[in-house]
Amino acid sequence: MIRFGGFTAIGIVLLSGCVNLDLPGVSNSTPIVYYVLEDAGRPAPAATPSPKTLILVDTLTGTFYDNDGMAFSKEPGTRGYYQFARWTERPGKRFTDLLITRLEQEKLFAAVAQTGTNVHGDWLLTTDIVELYHNAVKQPGMVKLVLRAEVTDLKSRTLVSRQLFTQSVPAPSYEAGGAYQAFNQAVSASLNELTDWLKTLSSKN
Repeated sequence: MIRFGGFTAIGIVLLSGCVNLDLPGVSNSTPIVYYVLEDAGRPAPAATPSPKTLILVDTLTGTFYDNDGMAFSKEPGTRGYYQFARWTERPGKRFTDLLITRLEQEKLFAAVAQTGTNVHGDWLLTTDIVELYHNAVKQPGMVKLVLRAEVTDLKSRTLVSRQLFTQSVPAPSYEAGGAYQAFNQAVSASLNELTDWLKTLSSKN
């Protein structure tokens, strides 16, 4: 039986991404599965685009989550990585791509551009993934995603608004495949809330 007592938060033993978290004797020949974070999307709500141009900064990610490891927590206050499950892209980079796609689909602003494109914008949006992991303390566990977002007015150099979005999505099964489904749902829910928030801000400012 794999045991976790006595390991540090980062040094906790790696788990298999292909079998139940509590199963012993995982074979070294088990292949690694690479997962792609996805956004389920939603029908674009009818809206009149804001005349503003939104500049988007690449999503920041905490050091522990800024890699291709799929993170989990088997005991409170600890984190580890699935042994046989990886992300195809680092979560911050992938979230940025999904956010750009969502903003373009929902047409909230006259234009959306990323920093470094020499486009002059009205607002600057920064996002930060604070936490992104499978809380596996109790079977089958749930995925937790905490996202911080901030909008700055580039002309007045003032803060427009700051918001924290928190998602807790139950995993359908106690392994990486089940966690993956919950990760996608958490990302989609965060994008829903984030774009709704931006829509409200743009209508008031």
